[in-house]
Amino acid sequence: MTDMSIKDFTEALASKTSVPGGGGASALVAAIGIALGDMVGEFTIGKKKYASVEEDIQLLMAKAQALREDLLECISDDAKAFEPLSKAYAIPKDQPDRDEIMENCLRSAAMVPLRIMELATAAIELQGEFAKKGSVIMISDAATGAALLEGAIKGAAVNVKINTKSMKDREFAERINKKTDIMLEKYSALADEIFDSIYGSY
Repeated sequence: MTDMSIKDFTEALASKTSVPGGGGASALVAAIGIALGDMVGEFTIGKKKYASVEEDIQLLMAKAQALREDLLECISDDAKAFEPLSKAYAIPKDQPDRDEIMENCLRSAAMVPLRIMELATAAIELQGEFAKKGSVIMISDAATGAALLEGAIKGAAVNVKINTKSMKDREFAERINKKTDIMLEKYSALADEIFDSIYGSY
């Protein structure tokens, strides 16, 4: 899916198909969000004014690039996890192993958006550093990236919850839900803080 054009991807997203869906879209938005942070870095390194933070920026850029690659992989991972789940829903309810198959599929389907959240929250932390240390003429891009990353974690969070809701193992489901809730609350606030500090400076 990462080789699709923007036009083709959005057309697939808008079509009557299950994939790509909200999880894959969240991963793509997060990848775009951290790419904007990386761009801030590109316009910062090599500038005499920012020589004191150049090493820091280069390290941030390396981390941002790795996160972007991982997030892009999650687009396909999300689609792969959903396919067996969609087939599991079609299993006759009187089939003895249906519940076990469903539970395994739901876990797999929940893990990908949880992973997207983990990557996106790490990206928000990096975005804060780009905003503090990057070129002042580019920090609007750090603010845009923070806003996109917040949207991505919200999208991923609801895709975790839709899968945990149907799980029979409520102890496992609530453990994943709690982790999701904590990340959502903490990093939505951090993304807002980054955005507001930049937006309020204009």
